[in-house]
Amino acid sequence: MQKPSGADNTLPWYRQGWPWLLIAIPASAVIGGIITLALAIQSPNALVVDDYYKEGLAINQKMHRLATAENMGLRGLLRSDGKQLTLHLDSGTPVGDRTLTLRLVHATRAELDRQLELRQVDDGSYITELDRLVPGTWYLFLQPGNNAWEIRARMAIDGAFQAYLTSKG
Repeated sequence: MQKPSGADNTLPWYRQGWPWLLIAIPASAVIGGIITLALAIQSPNALVVDDYYKEGLAINQKMHRLATAENMGLRGLLRSDGKQLTLHLDSGTPVGDRTLTLRLVHATRAELDRQLELRQVDDGSYITELDRLVPGTWYLFLQPGNNAWEIRARMAIDGAFQAYLTSKG
């Protein structure tokens, strides 16, 4: 059967490209929203502090510990060979502590954080065992047992490392 010469020869809408282009734009926004929601639900909120008020009060204590270290002229050189950490302290005032606490805090992954106890040896330096750390940015915090002072450093670690700890951090 032959169509009359004036008949419309257009394809149905679902066989044309432009309606699918118009449908694809909002559909991609919906898919992106679903993906974002799934990531938000599955990811831990490790960087969010639950008790911001107590965290704010602790800032004054941290500032006092840093000021104490500054007044003591306290600096430290921390070296790792991948198996052992060695700390050499330089201070205008004797430290006097036989053990020190070193916190290693990963910048983004809280499950990698560690707390180590460094013991003083005969030459006055401090040592402890340490396996290799996961490469990335780490924050180092050194304190005595009574938390009277603190020195710190921030560094990118990839294998053996050397860090200078100061009250300026």
